[in-house]
Parts: sequence; C-alpha cells; structure tokens
Amino acid sequence: MTFKNKLDQDMILAAKATDKMRLSALRLLKNGLHNREIDLKRELNEAEFLQYLSGMVKQRRDSIEQFDKGGRPDLVAKEEAELKVIQEFMPTQMSEAQLDEIIAEAVRETGAAGVRDMGKVMKALMPKVAGKADGKTVGEKVKLVLSA
Repeated sequence: MTFKNKLDQDMILAAKATDKMRLSALRLLKNGLHNREIDLKRELNEAEFLQYLSGMVKQRRDSIEQFDKGGRPDLVAKEEAELKVIQEFMPTQMSEAQLDEIIAEAVRETGAAGVRDMGKVMKALMPKVAGKADGKTVGEKVKLVLSA
C-alpha cells in the first residue's frame, strides 16, 4: 500500500468515526502533499514524502514550543494531536547506536577532518536518515564527532 493509499484509507476511517481532529490533521497532510506535487509537477517518491513529513514534524515541534512559551495550552494540544497523526506515517526512529554508526560511516566516506567539513558530512548523511532521525539531533551529534 502506498503512502497516498494509506492516507486516503485513514481519512475515510476518521470520517466514519467522526474523529474531527484526526480528519483535520489528515486533510492538512494531504493538502500539503498535493501542493508539493503541484510545485514539482510530478508525484513524490517515498524519500521525498518522508522528507516532507520530517518538515511537518519540525514545524509542529517549533509551534508547540512557541505556543507553550506564549501560554496557549489550547493551541499546544491541537499541534500535539496533529504531530501524533503525522508521526504515524513516519518510519520507526533510529536508535542512538544506529545513528552513531551511520554518522561515523559518513565521516569516513567524506574524509571530514573538522567542524568546517560539517556541511559535507550532513549532505552525505541526511538522505540516509531522512524521516528516521531528527535533523537537529543529527546535526548536534555530527558537530560533537567532528569537534572531538
């Protein structure tokens, strides 16, 4: 089952169950996906879909943080519910050990010597971990490895 089919099936189930919050989040996801395909003038492949989902997860986390600082628990709850639905479409997250192993491999592949080579390492690394690890966490770990 493709990600689009799963999205459509989940929307139907949410509509039948009259789960308005879930249906709203799924519609948001589908509309964003549709707009992205219009921009590209083609359908997204699985890797691009995961990259899109990662961006949406990042947006939700940033919004939750900002709404929490602003004292808006109602909006925090809404964003958390959307985040939960979006994460259902994400693959399982990498463990710390797996991530460390992939970072070490990327550093060897690129021949990175210091923090100045962080861009090269991230460029080689991100396609491998897209959707499976948080980009911010990956960046912090790469920085630690390169500065050691």
